[in-house]
Amino acid sequence: MKAQSLLVSTTLGVGLGTLLLPAAALAATTVSPATTPVGGTVVLTSTCNPKAGDAIFHVTGPNRDENVRSTTAAAGGGLSAELFTAGFTIGTYTVTATCGDGTSSGSATFTVTPIGGAAAGGGATTGNTALLAAGGTLVGAATAGALTLVRRRRHASANT
Repeated sequence: MKAQSLLVSTTLGVGLGTLLLPAAALAATTVSPATTPVGGTVVLTSTCNPKAGDAIFHVTGPNRDENVRSTTAAAGGGLSAELFTAGFTIGTYTVTATCGDGTSSGSATFTVTPIGGAAAGGGATTGNTALLAAGGTLVGAATAGALTLVRRRRHASANT
């Protein structure tokens, strides 16, 4: 009976992870590299389906509030565009992407630094709330499965 409980808990955890992780992975926007000097180029990539139309990357920051349309299909799938940072002010910029069908594809950040060195401070921060939420959900599901398994074991040993 114990082996069956372990098998059920494991199957439940793997199944839940299989369902939740792809949903979070579908909505992803990345910027590469995360740090570039003034005049450098960053590649904006979104996991939008190219069949739904172009992705629109909305770039906001210290001296920018502009839209950039995707120009190519990304190598790993999705859509991408190159952004030349000449004329950008030193600082952190946020990129949000909207797919051609109107769905959001998440956001990412990049930092423009002075030519020849990194800006003082903590450096670039990038984040994807959807992936963090999926990870937290998976950890919660694993914890719930482990607690259920421990309770069943205690209950079974108390009855013997």
